[in-house]
Amino acid sequence: MNCGYACGSAEHEIARRQFLGGLVAGTGAMVGGLGSLTAPEALANLAKDQKRMIVIRLAGGLSQLESWDPKPNTDTGGPFRAIPTSVPGIHISELLPYTAKQMHHLAIVRSINTRNGDHGKGNYMMLHGRRQTPGQNLPEIGAVVAKGLDNESISLPGHIKVTSSGSGGRNNDASYLGPKYASVSLGGGKPPAYTERPKNVSEAAEAQQNLFRRLANDRFAKRRRTAETDAYVQSYEQAQELMRQREVFDLSKESKKDHERYGPHEFGKHCLMARRLIEKGITYVQVQHSNYDTHNENFEFHFEQLGEFDRPFATLMADLADRGLLKHTLVVVLSEFGRTPKINPRYGRDHWGTAWSVCLGGVGIQAGAAYGKTNKNGTAVSEDEVDAGNLFATYLEALGMRWKGRFNIGGRKVPVSDPATPPIKELLT
Repeated sequence: MNCGYACGSAEHEIARRQFLGGLVAGTGAMVGGLGSLTAPEALANLAKDQKRMIVIRLAGGLSQLESWDPKPNTDTGGPFRAIPTSVPGIHISELLPYTAKQMHHLAIVRSINTRNGDHGKGNYMMLHGRRQTPGQNLPEIGAVVAKGLDNESISLPGHIKVTSSGSGGRNNDASYLGPKYASVSLGGGKPPAYTERPKNVSEAAEAQQNLFRRLANDRFAKRRRTAETDAYVQSYEQAQELMRQREVFDLSKESKKDHERYGPHEFGKHCLMARRLIEKGITYVQVQHSNYDTHNENFEFHFEQLGEFDRPFATLMADLADRGLLKHTLVVVLSEFGRTPKINPRYGRDHWGTAWSVCLGGVGIQAGAAYGKTNKNGTAVSEDEVDAGNLFATYLEALGMRWKGRFNIGGRKVPVSDPATPPIKELLT
């Protein structure tokens, strides 16, 4: 849905460059050709214990009071009730009745204090685990996970963002980890653009073209191979693999019944796509639902917005559990900050990073846990305060990655996460 009364921050727009069209046109050939790439059939034999991650980003700033930390019958609580969940003693907003039935698969962190109320800075903190610093460029959580859990037998991209308008564009969010781990944006439930062989080019002709490219590229690499040419080679190989396995990204392959279960709206389709990609071996999938920036009419808008979110998300959690994927998949529902406990004169809630919540579950996480507390009116954290760095480290540990680990980047040891912010041990199994 569109929120006509959001604050209009520029951070809500994401610039993209086209991956396949641009790179394929300019890269030429590949070192070693395509012989080493995994056949599509290998995806069906993917090791069942391969770790994966899904992030659902509720863009704009979800109200914790209308979701994970309701405060009914207080001056800040608003009109909605708190309802029981499948975990005795844990209550969430009545706007999430389907999610409430899946709470035994989930955990809630109710004590986040990021001390930030800016969209861009808040989003950066939640996806990078650290504050944005001038002159420092860090990889997003998706790139970190794709790198840390990289499975060389899987040649498809390990970092996918499902968006409204994505068509295969490669984003600039992997920093020093390199283009291999940058995200590819998908949207519309269709394979990426430019992944279908032109009808006037036969399969035999394409094979000959690729053979010529390989020979030319091998000759070039013997004399002038560089890190830059290797990056072009990797990008071209991945583009070729996207063409060969384009059906992985085709949502029409899912059953009519599943489409009905997830719902006809965009977010439902994106959740179904996330399930499909996880099943096909993609390491990291991010889905976005917009826009929760409710400076006006907060209650009406959350009624509509969470009405869209609730059933598809609950269906996704149930499906992951029923298919045995949840014990290998970490699911995180986050935002860039929460909303003010104080209700403004326009019946809205403003930006609030002082005391808010996220929800997570799956591999490595204590199911049915509720960590941290806020005070009676939700105006401050009263117990077990954490920030974005603690959450980032928790995600890594849950996935089996050492939060104090380091990446070897060109001979330089780079910390995977902020060494000063440990994980939330009480949430980990």
